[in-house]
Amino acid sequence: MTQPRSGNITWSEGHVTRQQREAALGHRAATVWFTGLSGSGKSTLAITVERALVERGIHAYVLDGDNVRHGLNADLGFSPEDRTENIRRIGEVCALFNDAGLIVLTAFISPYRSDRDAVRGRHPEGGFLEVFVDTPIDVCEARDVKGLYAKARAGEIPDFSGISAPYEPPERAELRIDTSGEALEESASSVLSLLEERGIIR
Repeated sequence: MTQPRSGNITWSEGHVTRQQREAALGHRAATVWFTGLSGSGKSTLAITVERALVERGIHAYVLDGDNVRHGLNADLGFSPEDRTENIRRIGEVCALFNDAGLIVLTAFISPYRSDRDAVRGRHPEGGFLEVFVDTPIDVCEARDVKGLYAKARAGEIPDFSGISAPYEPPERAELRIDTSGEALEESASSVLSLLEERGIIR
């Protein structure tokens, strides 16, 4: 956990534990971290899994990269330093969501392995599931309705992951999915199966 600048604050413990919340909700809390290039299908997959979970009575919520940058992280750009801070903040939000007993699904490029590993370290063992949406870059580019890849290749967007900035793929993801090779429902089913196998949902 990052140390606060002020030394005059104290962590306040509540009277309801995470375990008590999980027992009341009927499922364990966890973070499912979708990572991959822009256009890989992270957000689409995350919201599909969210809907399936909620339909089963499971408390779940999606944190989407663009949505978070409209509010919580509106002050951050896309420099390496800002990307690291973006992911650090999201990791802290995930920890709070988990403490509330929720399954949080994130959809962030999160290009740096060290940043993702740092978020993993903020979670208890088994509470962080990394899903690598490993869709080939040519497929991601073909899907790009916003024209971001074209702008990046033209030099109009600096620090664009996979083009003008690095993307470091996971080395120990709990699940790898290529959305170009299977239907959305099949990909979502794989994520749900992972949650069942890990005992997070029944």
